[in-house]
Amino acid sequence: MERIIKAFFHSWAGWSHAIRTEQAVQQEAVLLAIALPASFLITDDNWKRLALIGVLLILLAVEFLNTAIEKLADHVRPDLHPHIKVVKDLGSAAVFMLLLLSGLVWLLALWERFA
Repeated sequence: MERIIKAFFHSWAGWSHAIRTEQAVQQEAVLLAIALPASFLITDDNWKRLALIGVLLILLAVEFLNTAIEKLADHVRPDLHPHIKVVKDLGSAAVFMLLLLSGLVWLLALWERFA
C-alpha cells in the first residue's frame, strides 16, 4: 500500500509540474474540463462517454510521455542535434496521431447526436 501511495504522490508531482510549465498540457487539461460535462450532453450511452473522455485522457498521457522525452533529450544534449530532433519529432507525431483520433471520435459522436 505504501508503494501505491508514493506512486500517487509522484504522479501528482508530475501532473503539477506539467500543468504549471507546459502549454500543451494546459490546453489539453482545459479541453478535458470542457469535454467532461459536454459528453453528458452529447450522449446518454456510458460507453460512448467513456470513449469521448478516454481518448482525451490517453492524449494527455501521450503528451506527458512526449514532454518527458523532450526534457530528457534536452538534458542529455542541450544543443541542437539532428538525432535529438528526430526523437522530438517522433514524440510530437505521436501526440498528433492522438489529436487526430480524438477529433475523429468527437466528430463522430457529434454527428450521431446532431445529424
